[in-house]
Amino acid sequence: MDKLDRKILDLLQKNGGLTAAEIAERVGLSKVPCWRRIRRLQETGVIRQTVALLDAKALNVGTTVFVMVKTANHSAAWFDRFVKAVRDIPEITEIYRMSGEVDYLMRIVVPDIDAYDAVYKKLIASIEFLDVSASFALETIKSTTALPLHYVRAE
Repeated sequence: MDKLDRKILDLLQKNGGLTAAEIAERVGLSKVPCWRRIRRLQETGVIRQTVALLDAKALNVGTTVFVMVKTANHSAAWFDRFVKAVRDIPEITEIYRMSGEVDYLMRIVVPDIDAYDAVYKKLIASIEFLDVSASFALETIKSTTALPLHYVRAE
């Protein structure tokens, strides 16, 4: 990956709707070579997908809840049940397996506390946990999907 690829990725992270021609103009390439680079970045999995970022408040899911989960069971069978339990709950937008005191961290988006309680009840009805605790985000200080590109090794 070279400097032009990083410029292309930077532009696409900021606006996935840019055309190859627009990107080519901004990075100083002609359209076809730029398009080829974008295709290569897609084919190699660097660009996983292109999406639209939606406004949570406009869609009435402006309450973000971070849920910390501890489990006493670390078996593969429990993990499989956990994955099945959470994958079809659309309010759960992210899940991370953690090191330290908490086993899993989930990000849940809902309209309000009552909606979170319904998600919580669905979750605990599906799988057993040692402990579940939640923190409600009061303010978003920074939220981005853009990854830092300065760590990419140049060819």
